[in-house]
Amino acid sequence: MIVCSCNVLTDHDVRAVVTAAEDLPRSAKQVYGCLGCSAECGRCARTIKTIITEALGTCARECCAVTP
Repeated sequence: MIVCSCNVLTDHDVRAVVTAAEDLPRSAKQVYGCLGCSAECGRCARTIKTIITEALGTCARECCAVTP
């Protein structure tokens, strides 16, 4: 499914970068950086954050609780 219509990013794009990046992205801004684009309208940020949390599972909940 398309997550970001401004940059035409899919949920698969986001999951791939979250699980493959050496320094795991923990924010929408970091995901955009890994994908070589930037946020336009920002409506997708919450969905990207949800995908990050789901993709990283328990680690994301523990790590993101500590990382602002």
